[in-house]
Amino acid sequence: MKTIGIVGGGPAGLMAAESAAMLGARVALYDAMPSLGRKFLVAGKSGLNITNNTPFPDFLEHYSGTHLPSEQWAQILNQFDNSDLRSWVQGLGLDTFAASSGKVFPGPDRLGMKAAPLLRRWIQRLRSLGVSIHPRHRWTGVQPDLTLSFSTPKGEVSCNHDAIILALGGASWPRTGSDGAWTHMLEKAGITITPLEAANCGWEAAWPDELIDEAAGLPIKNLMVAAESPPNTTPTQQGYRGELVLTHYGLEGGPIYRLGPALRQHPRPALVIDFKPDSSIEQLTTRMGKVKRNFVREAKRRWKLDPASCALLKHLPDRGPWQSVEQLAREVKHCHIPLLRPRPIEEAISSAGGISWQALDQQLMLTKLPGVFVAGEMIDWEAPTGGYLLQACFATGRYAAKSAHHYLSQS
Repeated sequence: MKTIGIVGGGPAGLMAAESAAMLGARVALYDAMPSLGRKFLVAGKSGLNITNNTPFPDFLEHYSGTHLPSEQWAQILNQFDNSDLRSWVQGLGLDTFAASSGKVFPGPDRLGMKAAPLLRRWIQRLRSLGVSIHPRHRWTGVQPDLTLSFSTPKGEVSCNHDAIILALGGASWPRTGSDGAWTHMLEKAGITITPLEAANCGWEAAWPDELIDEAAGLPIKNLMVAAESPPNTTPTQQGYRGELVLTHYGLEGGPIYRLGPALRQHPRPALVIDFKPDSSIEQLTTRMGKVKRNFVREAKRRWKLDPASCALLKHLPDRGPWQSVEQLAREVKHCHIPLLRPRPIEEAISSAGGISWQALDQQLMLTKLPGVFVAGEMIDWEAPTGGYLLQACFATGRYAAKSAHHYLSQS
């Protein structure tokens, strides 16, 4: 039997191990942590959003990356799409549930299943397929002859395989073992790496103390949020509805996660918020009637603004005092909020960047290290939360395993 060594025990590595074993390879799975799936467990701590039931053509629109090859990426995801993933979960003896938002969870409802029960069943399946699992093996390099080296509690060890799949993750949540240290080792081997950056994360803003004291931790609900277009570019009207949370350092929440790629490209990133997306300036003005003072207080009642929105309108620098209802209405419909920077990558849900697509062939093999394939967040793609991240990790893991099997069948 041919042997395949898989480095990384996250969802991409686990799926690669299962797929390779089912194709007939003898599989060894290595992970730096004492147990598998640490980041997977954190992601599913409050309910495991495993994929999204968005129709496939629209599903693809949620992915981006530096020179992301659209046709190749569609092929990778199409070979293990969101429908396939739901069937796979059912194969582990679990139901799936699709929420009204499109998010898919294992279990009878969105609160019915955390990550741990699924992970236990998954590891049991891997063991039944003969996958040998090696925890506390921190990867330290790979040689052209496909010898892997590891640092272990018992010292340095080396293992030779017929093919290798690297699934070491990005650089978010390093306490789970996903620390991005692999970038330096692969760069030394001449492999082009797009620097890892925080994705799906909060952004910092220069809040005045009065705003923090009044509103830190409060939600800002029912917004339309867009990123300001960079200078000398065609303005984009794409925005996202949802909810943000005002924190002591800035803003968190789904809409700002979705806007991360656009914000990172802007030399002076800023949000444009519409606090009342279902009302026009004229409608807001009419609702205020003949109000001549205390505009924010009256807007809270008549426009049903939440406390955090009111605090922003009162305390943002260089705003007000409001001279008229029309002036406040224009601000409510188009509130410009300068941002400073994304939160540190250690706090991010995921990371952007990674192995350049130019360093890979069509089978996700490193062209400078024949026989070495990659999967998951190591590759330069990114996606918002909502099930898209995990779907791509599963799909690339499955694709890399099939590619490794085909490579071995040709050798």
